[in-house]
Amino acid sequence: MLIHDMPRTEVEEMLRHVGIGYLACSVEDKPYVVPLRFIHSNGYLYSLTSEGKKMELMRANRNVCVSFSDVHGSNNWRCLVISGHFEDIPKSLSKDSLYYHAHELLAAGANWWEPAYVKTILRGEERPLEPLYFRISVLDTTGHQAQP
Repeated sequence: MLIHDMPRTEVEEMLRHVGIGYLACSVEDKPYVVPLRFIHSNGYLYSLTSEGKKMELMRANRNVCVSFSDVHGSNNWRCLVISGHFEDIPKSLSKDSLYYHAHELLAAGANWWEPAYVKTILRGEERPLEPLYFRISVLDTTGHQAQP
């Protein structure tokens, strides 16, 4: 097996097809990682979530990263790590708003609201569902791949 950097063309191709990624954020040296659905558009990753720990942490520290994997076997995989800055998208019903744009981008895919916007019971209580959109500016990408 050989592991090497992904060429820029393969990084861009993978960005066009991102789906579920692992969002990593941290505050006070306490890392937190959760799976979320993302879509890439014009230098940003867009996502939907609801209020919770990840939003609290990202609002406190805008520096985040997202990891995407495409695994076909232990010696045949691709991994893309994106570093960037979190940006909360304010709610707006205007058709020319960033909120509406984020909704349109994400809603184009099947099951676009999962896993972020589903009934969740934490510590015995149901979490209220209020859709929140956010985006991450793509500041840096690192891609690696292994091939037999």
